[in-house]
Amino acid sequence: MNTTAQQATSGEKYDVAILGAGMAGGLLGSVLARNGVKVLLIDAGVHPRFAVGESTIPYTSSMTRILAERYQVPEIEPLASFKGIQEKIAPMCGRKQNFGFVHHVEGQPQNPEHINQLVVPEWQRTETHLFRQDVDAYLFNLAVKYGAVPKVATKIADIEVYPEHGVLLRSDKGEEFHASYLVDGSGFRSPVAEKFGLRETPTRARAHSRSMFTHMVGVTPFDDAKAGRAHKKPSPWHHGTLHHVFDGGWLWVIPFDNHDDALNPLCSVGLQLDERKFPAEPGESAQQQFDRFLERYPEIAEQFSGATAVRPWVSTGRLQYSATQTVGDRYCLTAHAAGFIDALYSRGLTNTMEVVNALAWRLIEASKDGDWSTERFQYIDSLQQGLFDVHDDIVYCSFVAFRDYDLWNAVVRVWESTSILPTVTIDRAYRAFMADPERDPQVFLDLEKRDAPGLPAPVGQDISELLAFARGVCQQVEAGTLEAKAAAAQLFERLQNSAFLPAPFELGNPDNRCFEATPAIIQSAVEWAGTDAAPAHIAQLFGR
Repeated sequence: MNTTAQQATSGEKYDVAILGAGMAGGLLGSVLARNGVKVLLIDAGVHPRFAVGESTIPYTSSMTRILAERYQVPEIEPLASFKGIQEKIAPMCGRKQNFGFVHHVEGQPQNPEHINQLVVPEWQRTETHLFRQDVDAYLFNLAVKYGAVPKVATKIADIEVYPEHGVLLRSDKGEEFHASYLVDGSGFRSPVAEKFGLRETPTRARAHSRSMFTHMVGVTPFDDAKAGRAHKKPSPWHHGTLHHVFDGGWLWVIPFDNHDDALNPLCSVGLQLDERKFPAEPGESAQQQFDRFLERYPEIAEQFSGATAVRPWVSTGRLQYSATQTVGDRYCLTAHAAGFIDALYSRGLTNTMEVVNALAWRLIEASKDGDWSTERFQYIDSLQQGLFDVHDDIVYCSFVAFRDYDLWNAVVRVWESTSILPTVTIDRAYRAFMADPERDPQVFLDLEKRDAPGLPAPVGQDISELLAFARGVCQQVEAGTLEAKAAAAQLFERLQNSAFLPAPFELGNPDNRCFEATPAIIQSAVEWAGTDAAPAHIAQLFGR
């Protein structure tokens, strides 16, 4: 054994070293430590701290329940509901009862018919606006409670990988850490991606956007603004995550003060712009860019007439980046170290949960049998690349569609298909697991048998083909070879003829702009599943 290899095996050695103690690192560290894995949790910063990725979706919460039960970490389970978070984790969070979308055209009054809303059924669940500094600190502390060794305010300056022996990490202060395996859950400036040249240049992402974001006080609920008062929808905008969409971008409004027991006066605000249509002016601050944008959209501006930023704006260049590979000898990139598209549709946390679920059991087994081979973890790369591409497809299509409401009205239904049916799929697996006295994890292993990377079977192939069709149509619109309204007609026709979409959901009906899965609609879907109109592989999700 040579000297460098001896270094990698000398001194105290951990099974897994995790770079980044945010949500991904805290979750993974908690799960691994709870199951007997010797974990080192390293972060260049300290908690509490500001972070974005503040909005959960039903798939996120369903995956959270799976993590809590599969890996026997009961402290994670409260994260799956607004009530649980309020009572057990972070009372400064907000509620999320809907995804709201208001379409705007510059220079024209907002058409009150040009809205869309996906309601999270209150009888079933309530999602959350996460005050991340509290939630992330909770998960970090949970990992430490279960035995993960914390090493904060520690910047890793160099990494050496020895495929037969492990990983050697060196800090900028000369400290050395040894582990059998390295998980990088840091971010864009991933030490592992930088060390091994893993960034895909240029990125394959079709989506183009830059961002600026902050926390504000004094943001007026859009329901109280003149344009918002004209809207007819099932749920108040202020009770959920509001997206103002327009040609070239979108703006998020995520309130933390939208429930009776609210303690937090803050509201998260973020503006995403296609940098090709909205280039940053040299020397212009983020606040000045935001103010200039509001001048172009006075009906949006009304919501911010009394608002003040309480922390410095964060402003970025192009958001999209990717990795040529996310798994290699003795390492894995996860979360934002692996890649990023856009905050649209709040898929970042969902992807994090899904990767932690698939990665954790492999690391637990490896810590027991010593098999840290790249092959054991190869599925994680396929999963993450698939998650990246699915998100890219739907964000790319959305940015193209923002230019015309009819096309946007169609594309938002494609997104709904990527959200609703996969959630039904994993909820079914969770119920099967909970109903089994032996708690056999095979039901979760079966979810890894995918025919479309990034989407669960049995719905993955159908959704993948719908996404591909939508992408093709939107590419023609972007190229100028197809009119937006003609593209909308093609897409609605495809939706109407997609047998895998439950007929009672009416996702192919252009007039069904606000969708709420009421008990009556769910019962109709169950009845539909009992007919010959329902494909067998979809009918099974609804109990046939």
